[in-house]
Amino acid sequence: MSESGVRTRATLASVAALAGVSTPTVSKVINGREDVAPATRKRVLAALRSSEYQPPGQRLALAPPASTLIDVAVDSVTTAYYAEVMDGILECAEAQGAEIVLSKTGLTHLTAGERAEKMQASGRRGLLLVTSRWSPREIKDVRKRGIAVVVIDPINPPGPGVASVGATNWSGGKAATEHLLGLGHTRIAFIGGHSSAECSQDREHGYVAALLERGIPISEEYVLAGAFDPETGRQALARFLALDNPPSAIFAASDSIALGVLAEAHSLGMTVPDELSVVGFDGTYISEQSSPQLTTVAQPLRDMGRAAVRALLREMGGEAPDATRMELATHLIVRSSTAPLRP
Repeated sequence: MSESGVRTRATLASVAALAGVSTPTVSKVINGREDVAPATRKRVLAALRSSEYQPPGQRLALAPPASTLIDVAVDSVTTAYYAEVMDGILECAEAQGAEIVLSKTGLTHLTAGERAEKMQASGRRGLLLVTSRWSPREIKDVRKRGIAVVVIDPINPPGPGVASVGATNWSGGKAATEHLLGLGHTRIAFIGGHSSAECSQDREHGYVAALLERGIPISEEYVLAGAFDPETGRQALARFLALDNPPSAIFAASDSIALGVLAEAHSLGMTVPDELSVVGFDGTYISEQSSPQLTTVAQPLRDMGRAAVRALLREMGGEAPDATRMELATHLIVRSSTAPLRP
């Protein structure tokens, strides 16, 4: 307020002084830049709101509450994978001033179009799909109603123009297989998740590439697929052990599958890694809690969640995505579930 009682127009400098930061930092927050610490961003957002700063001709990153409501649709919330992805989603949403509405896709009988209309009525303009089975047609039905959509690890190809976030699944699958080859294993089996899932397909292709580079033929009886769950690992190991020449090592397309392999091996009295080496994929916290601790290809799951939220908010603001497919780097973590092949 001025001395006359009339509110003076807030400036970048006055907002910066109120938040205790520099003017360029305020500018970064207004323009949605990512190189600002979450705590600093919160202070700046609070100062912008309290001072009622409104940059002329710009869309402020404070947006009215309705425009920053995001639907997050998941198939399940019971796995370590979802827990870590959601951790990144929630952290980034809070830092960006957005709110999350979480739903489980299997609990509703609404069509995609009906869901979009329900979202619109509630003021929600963004939909984040996490490893969901939504078809390209369903995603298209939602988008044509003005709902922005971003997909994390899509089971089905999301369709043209739809942004998706994942990891370097092919190179991760190749690294896992090369690790086992380096330990002297040549009879290496692969257990995939859903056969239609792009992420599982890419991990299998990396597995195949590593074997072919070593001149090792691909054995169809060593490749199985199911779901990303322990039961798939249990059943697969039982089938492998029934072969005349069972594998000495297994690369599983998820940590959950790998845990099923470990559990089945234990129930059969097999020693891991002396009799069987096992590699998982995801790098979730359960890989450290297994016995033995699981060698795994770690995905940056929290970073994937953060990247998806940022991409969705940009699309909600009318910006075109920088790329329709973002892949974050994986890395191999070697623990005690793998060992050199014993004679």
